[in-house]
Amino acid sequence: MTWFQSRRSALTARRGIVATSQPLAAQVGLRVLQDGGHAVDAAVATSATLGVVEPHNTGVGGDLFALVWDASARRIAALNGSGRAGVAANIDDLARRGFSRMPAVGEGAGVSVTVPGTVDGWTALLERYGRMSLPALLAPAIELAREGFVVSEVISDQWRDAESKLRRLPSGAELLLGGRAPRFGEVIRLPTLGATLQKIAEGGRVAFYEGGLASRAAAYVRQHGGWLSKEDFAAHHSTWEDPISTEYRNATIWECPPNGQGLAALIAFNIAEGFDLSAMGPQSADRYHHLVESMRLAFADAFQYLADPAQTDVPVQGLLSKGYARHRRASIDAGRAMAEVEFGEPGAAGDTVYLTVVDGEGNACSLINSLYEDFGSGLVVPGTGMALQNRGANFSLDPGHPNALAGGKRPYHTIMPALATSGGELWLCFGVMGGFQQPQGHLQVVSNMVDFGMDPQKALDALRFRIDVTGSGEVGLEAGVPPELPRALEARGHRIRIFDGYECALFGGGQVIARDPWSGALVAGSEPRADGAAVGW
Repeated sequence: MTWFQSRRSALTARRGIVATSQPLAAQVGLRVLQDGGHAVDAAVATSATLGVVEPHNTGVGGDLFALVWDASARRIAALNGSGRAGVAANIDDLARRGFSRMPAVGEGAGVSVTVPGTVDGWTALLERYGRMSLPALLAPAIELAREGFVVSEVISDQWRDAESKLRRLPSGAELLLGGRAPRFGEVIRLPTLGATLQKIAEGGRVAFYEGGLASRAAAYVRQHGGWLSKEDFAAHHSTWEDPISTEYRNATIWECPPNGQGLAALIAFNIAEGFDLSAMGPQSADRYHHLVESMRLAFADAFQYLADPAQTDVPVQGLLSKGYARHRRASIDAGRAMAEVEFGEPGAAGDTVYLTVVDGEGNACSLINSLYEDFGSGLVVPGTGMALQNRGANFSLDPGHPNALAGGKRPYHTIMPALATSGGELWLCFGVMGGFQQPQGHLQVVSNMVDFGMDPQKALDALRFRIDVTGSGEVGLEAGVPPELPRALEARGHRIRIFDGYECALFGGGQVIARDPWSGALVAGSEPRADGAAVGW
């Protein structure tokens, strides 16, 4: 039985694959592999290129998280390249200004800007694993920024949606074409962004965090109500951490620890594991219902407990215990959606780019780089072409909440690269970008592969659901689902909305590379809802 249309076959290769949301960036990464680069080298070059060809999604003004599989050591390392709020950040200051919640854009948007972590993340990855120099890896991105590139239909549409944000302030014109978003098929050049990348290539992290770029960015943020100082930039550092994981049937799923929201996906995997999903069928109301309810419970816990563990106790061990999952699973009614979803009490125990690289030696880098919303805060540092993220918008202004705004603190972060192992060997290098859709995408794509035996491309092509977890709570479905599915879910109490066309980009942009540990064969899939490309050799 065909339950969805999957028109693209999976890519196969032996010597390396790069999969990401834009073909130009994927080709840059592949050339790095062909020149003898490590998977991490290819990931950095691809990331930098995405910051040029998808500047609304990512760039040096954003943050980065990565998981790296070291094939020789058979070990996974997690890099947290997210930035912190300025030391002067405080809730009382915002209350005096009349804010009841963190502003993300517009008036006061500067308060949402945390120190951009991307550049330090690149250098940390290269210092530990890289074989090639930062100037060599940034050269393709610099050339594209200076010489220009042809804008795709999907990127043009997304750029146009954010045009008004860039037009609010004069410096936004540095990321526009004659004062407007570029149209499909037009060539756009981003010379000031190219010059910024050149400075980084020549001076590394010091040029970004301790020089003129830091001073200009901090001053511009303060001009727009924020707290960042050049000292905040100089103090920034990425952190290497132990990844967190859980067993899902015959696979171990690995995520970055908090402040990233990979925890939400692992909680959902633990809950869903107790249901016989394969017997339900991939596009059945039963499967959708049980995955949606598992995910809703996971988000309730994540929104309550997930915060910066350097400043708050996050009960990761308790939240990931199988006993806690059994307790939470018991609240799911097979025939009825929960009216309200409460967070549990464990024991003590939306805009982004994702890329995945596996090289011929079996090393893997799963990396996500993001500005959060389209062009982040909308603040483009004059003369740099650098859009600044608005990750601080995820802080809570409730002083008693674990994720409460505080100076020097990292916020709840949505970006979450992932890996999966089986039998102690690398199996999947994967991710699904898209704000709060990310854990939902991880759950669905991995379930497609584990519970239904889909290859990476089919697992990404398969229709998904999308819970609006920060708004109405409705469950979005993609056009093309069996006609009885929305009716059956509505009968259980779910509020359903059908999405079609470009709206389906809201269901996340995924990339998956699978590796056979015995033969070294690589099989990859790339997101059909965007300009996704998996390339290999």
